[in-house]
Amino acid sequence: MAGTGTGPGIRKERLDKFLFFSRAIKSRTLAQKIIETGAIRVNSEKTIDSDHKVGAGDVLTMAIHNRIVVWKILDAGTRRGPASEAQGLYEDLSPPVLPKAERSPYEAAIAQRDDGAGRPTKRERRETDRLKDDE
Repeated sequence: MAGTGTGPGIRKERLDKFLFFSRAIKSRTLAQKIIETGAIRVNSEKTIDSDHKVGAGDVLTMAIHNRIVVWKILDAGTRRGPASEAQGLYEDLSPPVLPKAERSPYEAAIAQRDDGAGRPTKRERRETDRLKDDE
């Protein structure tokens, strides 16, 4: 059963701990909250249990940081180490981020403003006030 995460000798870890160890999420408490919202899938199945055990071979699909992230777990990890160590815990299978022109209609609907358009900055208001005072 190699690669399925169920064979002997394969270490498993709580999902919230893995997300914390892999530096996907800043704290275990925040990881638990995100898991409970249903934003994480383990092997294509939605889970709301932060104590769900994950290990090598499991695939996580997560909706975090305003994008879809897909990770294949290589090792469950034993601690929250440096970023270089955390990156060795998973293989990133995420789809590439779309360029601005190919984003969803929702993102395209957000108003884009040219530089200098809209309300003046505080600096510009002070300059205008100085000009008015000089008159």
